Amino acid sequence: MRNTTCSKLDTIFVDRWSPRAFLPDKLSHEDLMTLFEAARWSPSCFNEQPWHYVYAVADEDLARFQSVLNDKNRSWADKAPVLIIAFSRTRFRKNDKPNRWADFDAGAAWMALNLQAHRLGLHCHAMGGFDEDRAYEVTGLDRDQYKALCVIAVGRRADPDVLPEDLRARETPSDRNPLDDMITEGCMTE
Repeated sequence: MRNTTCSKLDTIFVDRWSPRAFLPDKLSHEDLMTLFEAARWSPSCFNEQPWHYVYAVADEDLARFQSVLNDKNRSWADKAPVLIIAFSRTRFRKNDKPNRWADFDAGAAWMALNLQAHRLGLHCHAMGGFDEDRAYEVTGLDRDQYKALCVIAVGRRADPDVLPEDLRARETPSDRNPLDDMITEGCMTE
């Protein structure tokens, strides 16, 4: 199912996937900081590094972060030992002008975090199903300076039996669209 015809492709890209079944086991502080350090080294426009992560590991903080999620995501993400709300800073620090590349750069940082998690034997699952207003309330970040992008569950993979019945069948890595659907060589118009 998950295959590639590119013999030089590193297996980290094919092996990485986003499960929903997580063990509640706490992660070490070192492992968590290693994920953020991987994100820190991501490329960005003018080296702005516009991503910002607010994370929860303590039970009382996790409960507040879980309240940001929609019901469907909360039904499985409540087991994850770490929840991260990812933001992008919308304006450049150096001149306060809008940074239209901030979300793109934050996406690069998220991928670095995700791949580092995979290298550590961890898994991440990013979720778009969350209450944006609640994300600002819970984190205290200023909506005029930051854009809430997603909530990320991080942890070790559990047996799919921990999931609600309707999600168990979906707990398998998915394939990708054909490469030809994503690329075009040359100009499309004259």
